[in-house]
Amino acid sequence: MSGEHGAEFRRCLIDLDVAAAERLWAHVNPHLPQPRDRWETLVMLHRARTEARSVPLRLRAYSHRWLCDEGLPSGLPDALRPVAERMYPVIATGVGISVNFTAQGLRPAKDIIERAMADSVENSFADGVHDPQVVKARMFEAKAKTMRQLFGRFGAARP
Repeated sequence: MSGEHGAEFRRCLIDLDVAAAERLWAHVNPHLPQPRDRWETLVMLHRARTEARSVPLRLRAYSHRWLCDEGLPSGLPDALRPVAERMYPVIATGVGISVNFTAQGLRPAKDIIERAMADSVENSFADGVHDPQVVKARMFEAKAKTMRQLFGRFGAARP
């Protein structure tokens, strides 16, 4: 590979330029398998980025996190993984649900209401909704609906 192509391949890695990488690969290696779609090219660029010592560490670390988040293998050397994972840590999402009743006779409803709220959160995440305000609104909507079902129309007025 000529220096001209090597520099352009490196630029594509650094910029994650999918379209240019596809054109360059087809030009330089027409005899080799070509990416099926843009997603496959993006995955290949991220993977190559993790392995390329000529790419700055912060970009390699970002690609490592991106691949891990997508459930794909990273080519980042083991020695660099702790540094990369400090630069781009895993973000964990959590939701707390608590339903309390002071009256002993209402406590059996607690589990039913908590389950409805938890189902609402899980459904939101399954729909790809992660905005805390939207998830919270859906969760309290489920709580109000379940309380109406259990206690009648005045059940929704309870906090």
